[in-house]
Amino acid sequence: MKEPSRQLVWERRSQTPLLVLAVAFAVAYAVPIVAPDASARVHGACTYVEWVVWGAFAVDYLVRLALAADRRRFVRTHWLDLAAVVLPLVQPLRLLRLVATLLLVGRRARMAPQIQLTTYVAGAVVGLLMFGSLAVLSVERDAPEGNIKNLGDAVWWSFTTMTTVGYGDHSPTTGLGRVLAVGLMLSGIALLGVVTANIAAWFISRFERDDQAERLQLAALLELRAEVRALRGEVARLGGAAETATADRPVAAPGDLAAQHGATSPTP
Repeated sequence: MKEPSRQLVWERRSQTPLLVLAVAFAVAYAVPIVAPDASARVHGACTYVEWVVWGAFAVDYLVRLALAADRRRFVRTHWLDLAAVVLPLVQPLRLLRLVATLLLVGRRARMAPQIQLTTYVAGAVVGLLMFGSLAVLSVERDAPEGNIKNLGDAVWWSFTTMTTVGYGDHSPTTGLGRVLAVGLMLSGIALLGVVTANIAAWFISRFERDDQAERLQLAALLELRAEVRALRGEVARLGGAAETATADRPVAAPGDLAAQHGATSPTP
């Protein structure tokens, strides 16, 4: 049995700690937005946690790169991980740390064989709703013409945007808020497509299983009919052979029968 590579061993061992750190990142990102009146120490601690978590993801990428057998191929096939690690180093693009974290967590979650597609889609929906709500609230709350002023409005807007309903009672007014809206709409369409395709694939698999069962039953019936035909032919052949043997047996003349009867009769 082939032993797993060092890169695969590292990914398996670091998967759970990185997911825990991702949850810590989500909490640290949410607290300053949900509680903007918190003390400066709380805000500073949240910022520190964000960068520590991000540093852990960066170290994870560098370790996997060092353990990869073909580093050029690793960079080509993991370019999203690289972009997610490099882009958040630009301090003004704070929201990119959020997007990059979602990308990395999503890739690590897909590596887990025990996580099924339905679970992943459900987690992606919850994550996008939560992060989208927090992101648009942080952008639109202080906008002069903004109408998304609290977390409830942000969650409602995110839900209607992801489902592409768009009632229009709440909408972003800033450029960055509209960029977030476009991202949520595209993500919602993609996730709905995945869910629809998954349901359709389930129905198709059920129909295929039923069709296969019917084909097996039909094949069994055809085989049984062939056996019955063979048995009928064998019975007919044996019956014909018996009739032929009876027809070929010589018939004794009446005189011969009388002589045979006299020979066998007792003498008085």
